[in-house]
Amino acid sequence: MKFNKFVVATLTIGLSGAALAQTIGKAEDQIRWRQSVMQTQGWSMARIKANLEGSYNKDQVIQAANTIQAIANSGSGGLFQPGTDTGKGWRETNVKPEMFKDAAKLKEVGSAYNKEANEMARVAASGDAAAVKVQFGNLGKACKGCHDEFRKEEKK
Repeated sequence: MKFNKFVVATLTIGLSGAALAQTIGKAEDQIRWRQSVMQTQGWSMARIKANLEGSYNKDQVIQAANTIQAIANSGSGGLFQPGTDTGKGWRETNVKPEMFKDAAKLKEVGSAYNKEANEMARVAASGDAAAVKVQFGNLGKACKGCHDEFRKEEKK
């Protein structure tokens, strides 16, 4: 779902934090929306993985890759406003407060995610399952980079 390019894209649109918060809503709404975004992204990643491990369906992989790319380019990073590192959306947030303190690292992991998400869509369109597998690994590493830096372990 991490973060990534979402944050970078939104931070670069030029809206002040106050204006963006007014547009997006209260903290609980932001947390709920971003949890939904991450669920959609996770589901799309799982679809690609299932195709790589089972019977490969190019159209399903393209749909999932395009969904990931759309999320990466959606500006949903605006859902990561300061003050949303605590609170509840559908469940308690698992964003670390460090996300709002290390802009350089955030830009680094966000840019990596964005690059790999766009490349995933490009490679998926080729229909080459072997290339998709390699790019899926690259995308997974980009996702993990953000998780490692800015996501708390989920409580079981």
